[in-house]
Amino acid sequence: MFVHHKPANTGCRRHTTGPRAGTTAAGLYSGHIMAGWTEELARARLHFVTGKGGTGKTTLAAALGLALADEGKRVLLVEVEGRQGIAQAFDTAPLPYAEQRIAAGAGGGELRALHIDAEAALLEYFEMFYNLGFAGRTLRRMGAIEFATTLAPGLRDVLITGKIKECVGRTDAHGKHIYDAVVVDSPPTGRVVKFLDVTRAVTDLAKTGPIRSQADGVVRLLHSGQTAVHLVTMLEEMPVRETMEAVAELDGAELRPGAVLVNRVRPPRLPAEHVATAAEGRVDAARIRDDLAAAGVELPDATIDGLAAETVQHAIRLDAEQRARDQLAETDLPILELPESTGGVDVTALYELAESLTESGVS
Repeated sequence: MFVHHKPANTGCRRHTTGPRAGTTAAGLYSGHIMAGWTEELARARLHFVTGKGGTGKTTLAAALGLALADEGKRVLLVEVEGRQGIAQAFDTAPLPYAEQRIAAGAGGGELRALHIDAEAALLEYFEMFYNLGFAGRTLRRMGAIEFATTLAPGLRDVLITGKIKECVGRTDAHGKHIYDAVVVDSPPTGRVVKFLDVTRAVTDLAKTGPIRSQADGVVRLLHSGQTAVHLVTMLEEMPVRETMEAVAELDGAELRPGAVLVNRVRPPRLPAEHVATAAEGRVDAARIRDDLAAAGVELPDATIDGLAAETVQHAIRLDAEQRARDQLAETDLPILELPESTGGVDVTALYELAESLTESGVS
């Protein structure tokens, strides 16, 4: 278990035989994981987590980081949007531009977190490649860095992805990677492909020098088997549609989709064989009354009618959710279903989600 610490392209696309393979009719509405983590995903060292706003991508990025750390790995959880969502998820102070430990996992695993600030990354870049640390600080005071990133908005993404690459590739004195895995709370699906592919455009602009070398290295990493882009969604029309569009965009950019993480799955209250009938409004209120009476429960007719109406609405939701599952199955990606947290999302809920991911084979 975890001990929480507050701060003092390979071309390989499809990984599974499909999320419904081997699932019984009753299991279609079970809310359980429908396809697990694959060996191919287990080999990835860089995990981007994206999703439509409001689907819980930051929460699941944090949970994925915890799950990997509980496998004995040293994991870095990265934030790139400046919202301090990771700090909020772990109930810590705002993260600095420095890697700090936020949780420990079983087997010697560890989770660290980093908030990447584009300005700080640019100063680091100047010092690392041009030995211009002092000049960079002068530029900062002049506001030149903000001017540069405003004039060339893609530069911000280049700096951020370059820093991520440095974290992934960093090694110790023995040549061993410092981090076994890096998990990135990425921009939402509408912007994630532009964020990940912007460095390719830079290679067309910078023909030689450190910028070109850095850009080439980022492109190789993001388009390699070391990288997977996981998509967070819910069993609702708009998030599913945006997920399908994002998978197509990733394919078009030759970036590798990883798993579909279905968040906030609610348990069914009806057997699968009764859903279609109930969704059509065919609920026998008289039978409900008789069954309750046989159990010694007497309710007014208005209450019985209300129960029947709720049953219809519940069945309609289950039917819509199954259609969403069918759509997601078309991606032919591993699909992991994660339960809704009834008590809200806090640190305890993060650990519960991490355990669910571990049970699905995340390693």
